[in-house]
Amino acid sequence: MKSSFRQTEILDIAQREGKVTVEGLAAHFDVTVQTIRRDLSELDEARHLNRVHGGAVLASGTSNVAYGERREFLAEEKAAMARHCAAQIPNDCAVFLNIGTSTEAVAAELLAHKGLLVVTNNMNVAHTLDRNPDCEVIVTGGTLRRGDGGLIGAMTVDAIRRFKFDYAVMGCSALDAGGDVLDFDIQEVGVSQAIIAQARVPLLVADHSKFQRNAPGRICSLADIHTLVTDRPLTPALASACREWETNVLVAEPSAP
Repeated sequence: MKSSFRQTEILDIAQREGKVTVEGLAAHFDVTVQTIRRDLSELDEARHLNRVHGGAVLASGTSNVAYGERREFLAEEKAAMARHCAAQIPNDCAVFLNIGTSTEAVAAELLAHKGLLVVTNNMNVAHTLDRNPDCEVIVTGGTLRRGDGGLIGAMTVDAIRRFKFDYAVMGCSALDAGGDVLDFDIQEVGVSQAIIAQARVPLLVADHSKFQRNAPGRICSLADIHTLVTDRPLTPALASACREWETNVLVAEPSAP
């Protein structure tokens, strides 16, 4: 196997598991540990992974993964979470959907809902829900983030503050062990905080990879979220904290093939 193909698969494994080991990868690919060490060093130099003793972990830092990669990553898990999240939203209500590939998946699950007023700062969400004739769509305006169709900035925050939403569906870039909800874009942090302030029921959709990453901007705590929809059970400590905070946790595992 060429090193480029092997490294692509190494990244896939790291994204699924959060980390990889030299010994495990050597056995998986039937190559020497020296070969794997070279692969991990090259992936570290490219800032795809961070080398640690005995292996590597997903890279974290101050910038997010490219939108196209995020959209394809864990697609089945996002679809399962989207179905569970959409099931929490009744007909005839006001909903906010923010930036993110997970919220875009939720938008697709709302195409059969009726009587919705949806406000969004996500151009992709607006285009998706345009196909639902029983859904009125309002776009906030703001500065366009060309990479993913998101709208951010003071104009976006001002528009959000004009509404009171029954439900808000949000994504995030990372979740730490203490339950803090994090993002890479500081402007998006302000937008997300405005959304939470204007929502009666804030819903957070976050797959398990978000628990294996870090980001510099703090949005809120899971204590401020009504329901977390994820794809794997939380750690015992965080699950206990969510019970104490009265934050509901829905685990939506992908359907078996």
